[in-house]
Amino acid sequence: MTGPYSAAFPALGTTARVLVTEEAALGPATALLRTRLSELDRAASRFRTDSEISALHRAAGREVEVSPLLADVLSAALRAAWLSGGLVDPTVGGSMAALGYDRDFAEITDGPAAVPVPAPGSHWVLFEPARRIVVLPRGVTLDLGATAKALAADQTAAEIARRAGCGVLVNLGGDLAAAGPPPAGGWQVAISDDHTDAVAHADITITLTSGGLATSGVARRTWRRGGRVVHHIVDPRTGESADPCWRTVSVAAQSCVDANTASTASIVLGVAALDWLGSRGLPARLVSSRGAVRTTAGWPGDRRERVS
Repeated sequence: MTGPYSAAFPALGTTARVLVTEEAALGPATALLRTRLSELDRAASRFRTDSEISALHRAAGREVEVSPLLADVLSAALRAAWLSGGLVDPTVGGSMAALGYDRDFAEITDGPAAVPVPAPGSHWVLFEPARRIVVLPRGVTLDLGATAKALAADQTAAEIARRAGCGVLVNLGGDLAAAGPPPAGGWQVAISDDHTDAVAHADITITLTSGGLATSGVARRTWRRGGRVVHHIVDPRTGESADPCWRTVSVAAQSCVDANTASTASIVLGVAALDWLGSRGLPARLVSSRGAVRTTAGWPGDRRERVS
């Protein structure tokens, strides 16, 4: 039987999966993905006291020269803030902590209600990309998780394809990036509310040939705070979990970072996301809290179609 060939392992609080079109490439591809995700965790995890971003928080108010990796991640996060008009904002770390998301998700426990903390805004982050110099004001806490994971998918897929000379698909908890020549018929991607059982219980299966695909949702990563359910996608303007207008939003774009930015912004926007996505020509599938499905910009309507 021919490929694609795949491997999966836990990483970054989710499941990492790599698929390749050449069997001999699977071992090296898996090892490379493990290495890159471990490097990302050491650079950008706000839950590790020994991470580079935690050191940046401790150095608030002072100039810090950051590593090339953290500079790339921060650049992607600030670009996402600009593209989304602040709907996806890297300064939501304090907002997340106020809601109780101040540790690895598996360790979160229910707790009392807390006063919401709006995000200060990405304009407070002083960053010189050429010198990799960052000045983080006191009281500003970064959370780079979403865009960092998507960037890792993009960069690692491209690196594996370049080294192995074959087709690659990297899936990091529903953030997908394709690179190199796809398999015959393209990559078959199952989409559902829960990425962990999407293949067994797919709502729709699409074909991806290049670029990125991201699904953001509020059906998972929820906990209780003050007697109510909260989730991990925060509206930076209020510091509250975004209203659950959409249960999940899936977006296809030229990169996984762009797809993730748009899917996250759409959750925050609510019903206005339909016009927002349509005006940008982004193919998307939005599932309401009641299960109604809406699509934009040519998202396939059949159960098996092509998005590229």
